Amino acid sequence: MLEISLDKERDIAIIKPEGRLTKEDFDSVSKIVDPHIEEIGRLNGLIIYTKDFPSWESFASLSRHIEFVKDHHKKIKKIAFVTDSIAGSIAENISSHFVEAQIKSFDFDDIDRAKEWIAE
Repeated sequence: MLEISLDKERDIAIIKPEGRLTKEDFDSVSKIVDPHIEEIGRLNGLIIYTKDFPSWESFASLSRHIEFVKDHHKKIKKIAFVTDSIAGSIAENISSHFVEAQIKSFDFDDIDRAKEWIAE
């Protein structure tokens, strides 16, 4: 499951993944984020906020995740991984090779610092 909230004032989407991720999770995120991007032209930032990174339910859900990244990475200025998982640092290093957004990792308790970084 992906819980998403959208701070329209600061143009920041916060995604909280839990459990095994499904294809429908990424479709739900698109339904919330895409209209805002169409209206404004971009997102200042995306925060992935989780203690531990979940897995995908199936190959189809992994494929939809990759498709979501491909469709959105040029429209998001900054991505913050806010997590205590080592996967945050790994994701930061790997993602930086595939997306245009600036990427940075933060400790799970530092979500406010992540928001400040995006607002800079």
